[in-house]
Amino acid sequence: MKIKSLKAYKRSLALKKPYTIARDTFYDTENIFFEIELANGMIGLGAACPEGAVVGETADVTIKNLESDEISALIGKDIREFKDLISSVSGYYGRFPGTMAAVDIALHDAFGQFLDIPVVDFYGRQHQKMLTSVTIGIKNVTETIEEATEYYSRGFKALKVKTGLDPQEDAERILKLRERFKDHFSIRVDANTGYNIDGLAQFLDLTRDSNVEVVEQPFLPGRDKDLLEFTPELRKIFTADESLTSPATALALTKDMPYGIFNIKLMKCGGICPALQIADIAKNATIDLFWGCNDESLISITAALHAALSCKHTKFLDLDGSFDLAEDLAEGGFILEDGYLMTNSRSGLGLTKL
Repeated sequence: MKIKSLKAYKRSLALKKPYTIARDTFYDTENIFFEIELANGMIGLGAACPEGAVVGETADVTIKNLESDEISALIGKDIREFKDLISSVSGYYGRFPGTMAAVDIALHDAFGQFLDIPVVDFYGRQHQKMLTSVTIGIKNVTETIEEATEYYSRGFKALKVKTGLDPQEDAERILKLRERFKDHFSIRVDANTGYNIDGLAQFLDLTRDSNVEVVEQPFLPGRDKDLLEFTPELRKIFTADESLTSPATALALTKDMPYGIFNIKLMKCGGICPALQIADIAKNATIDLFWGCNDESLISITAALHAALSCKHTKFLDLDGSFDLAEDLAEGGFILEDGYLMTNSRSGLGLTKL
C-alpha cells in the first residue's frame, strides 16, 4: 500500500492552567501535527512537542523539516516498509527528535491500520494496563494539597511532584501529602536538574520515611557521575531524564549505573523505534523503565503508551501530558479508568482526527 500524501501543521494549544518546574512556567504548548494518507484513504496521525531546552529543536524547526523535500520523498513509498522509511528519514533528521517522532508515530499509526492490528500488539503486548501519575508543578503546600485533593476525587493513585528550587520546601510538600493522604498515592519526584549533591542529600534525608519511589534527574546533564556519591540502594530510584536523549546516551549511562530507572520520552529520542532501542539497552542492564511526556497531544501520548505496554520491564507511567490541554486535535487512543491507562481495541493507535 503506497503513501499518497503528507500534511504538516503547527498549533498552539492552551493549557487548562499554568504550571511551574525548576526551569520555567508554562501557559500553552506548541505541537506539530503530521498526517500520512495511504492510497486506500487511511490516515496515520503523528504529533510532536519538542522541548528546545533539552533537545535543541523548536516547533518552528520541526515544521520546516516536515515540509522539506526529504520528507516529501515518502510519497509513493510502501507503508509495509515503514521501518526502513523511518531509518531513511533518520539519515537526514536523526538530530531532530521532534521531527523524527512526528514521522515515526504517523508511520506506525498508518502501518497498524493497514495491518488492522494495534501497534502494541505488533510489538507484543506485555501489559494490559498500568497506573499513570499526574503531575503537580512547583507550588506552595496549600496549593499542592488542593491539587492533590482534586486528583484524589478523580480516582488517580499516583502523583509526580515537581521539585528542585528549595530542598526543604520540596520535602515539606511531600511530608504534607503523606500526612493528608497516607498511602493512597504513590509519590514520584521530578527535580528537573534543580539540585546539587547537598540539596539532594537534604531532600532525601527529610523524606526518608515518605516512600518516594522515583527521583527524576536531580542534577544537570553531565553531572550524572555525582550521583555515585549516593548508595547503590538509593540510586535504584534515581531516574535519568534530561540526560537520556538517545540510544547512545542510554548506553553511556549503563557504564557507571548512576540511575536505576530510565525515563523514556518519545520527544527526546525521536519516536517509537528509538524508544524501543533504549528499552532493550535498559533491559540488558536490569534498569527499569519510566515512560514520560511533555504537554503533548494525545496522539503522541498514545504512541508512548503502546510502546510502554510492549515492554515487560516498564514499571512506571507518567503519560498525563494531554490531560493538561484545554484543546486537542484528536480523540480516542487510550482509555483512562481509575488512574489506569489502557489502549482501546482499534487498529494502529486507535485515534480519530477532530
